[in-house]
Amino acid sequence: MPAIAEEKIKPIISFSVDGEEDLRLALQKHKGPFLFLKKGGELFAYALLNHQLLEKLKKGNFAKEILLRYAKPLDGISHLDDHISITSLFQIIGEPFALVRSEDGRPSGYIQREDMLAELFKRENESAHFLKILLASIPMGIFVLNREKRIIHCNEAGLRMIKLPHEAVLNAPGESIFSHGHIAKAFETGKTYLNHLEFANGVGVLADYSPIQNFAGDVEGMIIVVQDLPMVEEMALEIEYIKDLNKDLNAILSTIYDEILVVNAKGELLRYGENIIEDFWQVDVKTLIGKNILDFEDRGLFTPSVIRLVMEKRKKVSIVQETRTGRKILAVGNPVFNEKGALDRIIIASRDITETTRLKTELKEMKEISARYKKELDQFKSKDRFLKKLIYCSPKMEKIMHQVKKIAEFSSTVLLSGESGVGKEVIAQAVHQFGKRSEKPFLKLNCGAIPETLLESELFGYVKGAFTGAEKNGKEGYFKQADGGILFLDEIGEMPVHLQVKLLRVLQEQEVIPVGSTTPVKIDVQIIAATNQNLAKMVEEGRFREDLYYRLNVIPIRIPPLRERPEDISLLAFHFLQQLNEKYGRKFYLTPDAINVLECYPWPGNVRELQNIIERMVVTADHAAIDGGFVSQFLTFGSERKKMKPVVTRIMPLQEAMESVEEQLILLAMNQYKTTTKAAKALGISQSSVSRKYQKILNKKNRKTEDAVFK
Repeated sequence: MPAIAEEKIKPIISFSVDGEEDLRLALQKHKGPFLFLKKGGELFAYALLNHQLLEKLKKGNFAKEILLRYAKPLDGISHLDDHISITSLFQIIGEPFALVRSEDGRPSGYIQREDMLAELFKRENESAHFLKILLASIPMGIFVLNREKRIIHCNEAGLRMIKLPHEAVLNAPGESIFSHGHIAKAFETGKTYLNHLEFANGVGVLADYSPIQNFAGDVEGMIIVVQDLPMVEEMALEIEYIKDLNKDLNAILSTIYDEILVVNAKGELLRYGENIIEDFWQVDVKTLIGKNILDFEDRGLFTPSVIRLVMEKRKKVSIVQETRTGRKILAVGNPVFNEKGALDRIIIASRDITETTRLKTELKEMKEISARYKKELDQFKSKDRFLKKLIYCSPKMEKIMHQVKKIAEFSSTVLLSGESGVGKEVIAQAVHQFGKRSEKPFLKLNCGAIPETLLESELFGYVKGAFTGAEKNGKEGYFKQADGGILFLDEIGEMPVHLQVKLLRVLQEQEVIPVGSTTPVKIDVQIIAATNQNLAKMVEEGRFREDLYYRLNVIPIRIPPLRERPEDISLLAFHFLQQLNEKYGRKFYLTPDAINVLECYPWPGNVRELQNIIERMVVTADHAAIDGGFVSQFLTFGSERKKMKPVVTRIMPLQEAMESVEEQLILLAMNQYKTTTKAAKALGISQSSVSRKYQKILNKKNRKTEDAVFK
């Protein structure tokens, strides 16, 4: 490339904007078209001293601010060495001058664009070389036609495309290779004709016809730009692929149930799917292309904006938006980043979940109702299972259960008394099941079964570090665990005296103090105490606190022993036998004489003893029928039997009652002693009387059996 002539390089005249130099005097001394500006000793801008700028400076009293306002930065100005490169030429053409660097790399002068171009084109060989390089660097074919429509120049790329040598093309008529019609139209109309398929020398090319016009608008020549079809076909295939891809994308978007939006990094809508949520945008979505979706949030159309959240968090965001009309919209925003990691696109998938939310709410309500019904059903089942335990028909138990149902509506303290095994715990559970606390806990603590040293911590609980061996986080006592429910204190008479004082305080204050703590804890617990001892006598003996006794004895209930309610013996016996049959898959049953034997026994162990005896008979019985003789083997009739008086269960004529008692006694004696002689001795009557009466009883039972068969 050409070297720069030294006479064309002009000196740099500069003016410092941060000094005290007078701008008026500087301009009077300056003769060049450009004034260079310095700041901090470095060139940073220049000003073209044309007539317009000089007039404004004159009117403004040559203020530096005016000069700076019209100054231009030196960033776009090229820096040249001794020679001009090809790329520098393009930059010089776009700027009024170029800076020339000295050996130390600092600007030593400048050369104007006109001087450089004039110097270039004065040198014929160098200018032609420049043009050849320029044309050769263009990848498409270039053919230049003159006014006579002859080809006066072309590049190597064009010759390769039409597969002709240079000498066959140069000075040849343009229509010998390209379309005569298109060339004629371009010369006549001065218009450009693009993308026309041409066949030259058997080769297909795509040609653009562009006329060359002078300043007067006359066509003086033409440039034909050609592309070979392989390149065009490749581009066409790529375009077709993009079209197919776009078609597939639109088809996918149209089949997606959700509303799909694609926005750029600024939030401007680029494209959308076919499924649009009705009444959400309140405008035609087509009109939103190119508009910022964030503006709709500012206008209150919906809130919050998933686009804004994705921009802030730079990750996938899922939110539920609510519109003015109350619709619920699930919006999911996915960011798409470019290769530099900058946010490029945001894909928003939205779905109307208003109906889903309503159904979900209804489903939740139905589940709550179902859970409530299930809870109530479980309570009914629990009560039903419990009621099956309440087996009685005696008037005494009827009276007690009537009392239980009344006191169950309150939270008063109940004291249950009665012999061991009469069912005090069952009555306590009845108070719980029939009362308002049935949904709360029912806890049982046997005061006689727990060592005295542990009873206090079990009842009242303890805090962390209360004593050696305690759990590290402490423990809640029975009172705290039963809060809101019932605490059943069995064998209350066995409670140590020092704990009776604390129990009295709980009953009075309704609060407990855990072991190792001084802070009282409020509780709401109903106390049901039970004992098989005479607490009143224990109070007299000083073994039970009198004040606690009266606190416990608010609602006293005495449960009669089984011998005082013989009406319940047969019912309980059948109940326990049925349970065992169901448990072991058996079919045992009690004969009438067996029931008679059971009803005549005093049952010192009460209901618990009856249950144990029935289970013992089931385990050892060889036959399904359990008769009186078999039952007698498990019952011990000792001195209690002699003291025991016959029990009549209902009002009947005296003679009938005597016959019934006589029958029972003879059957018991025969079942136990097996012979009439021994039975007579036990009953204190003659052997003949026993034989006669026993035979009469058997004949009576046989007649009943025959009557039952022939009915």
